[in-house]
Amino acid sequence: MLEVNGIANGIVLDHMKAGLGLVVFNKLVDGKIDHPVVLLMNVSSQAMGKKDIIKIENTFDVDLNILGLIDENITVNIIKDGKLFEKQEVVIPKKLKGYIKCKNPRCISHFDNYVEPEFTLYSKDSLEYLCSFCDEITKYE
Repeated sequence: MLEVNGIANGIVLDHMKAGLGLVVFNKLVDGKIDHPVVLLMNVSSQAMGKKDIIKIENTFDVDLNILGLIDENITVNIIKDGKLFEKQEVVIPKKLKGYIKCKNPRCISHFDNYVEPEFTLYSKDSLEYLCSFCDEITKYE
């Protein structure tokens, strides 16, 4: 049996679909923090069958937009003094700025360095976003 101790102060990312833990780790954690991090993959869950969990000792600003794009079922638990202090739900962001690139190679966002790509949610089911500059539909992948 695998045993992972609880954390005194930090963040627990829970309810991730099995297999997405590494994606979240790479987008959110990889190389950005120097605190202990535990990635648990394929952990048994009564509600989900299997799930992934990330535990991060110490706190930092969690980018809920990135988490919402990866899996809107992720729960962000803030732990203080060994107890659950706050629980945050993630949502699929309606507006995105800088997270994805427009798929239109002629879009101004590809040529001007001062232009940060901006998108508006077009389809929640397929995670498609409409570019504010050229109206091209781009899918988050």
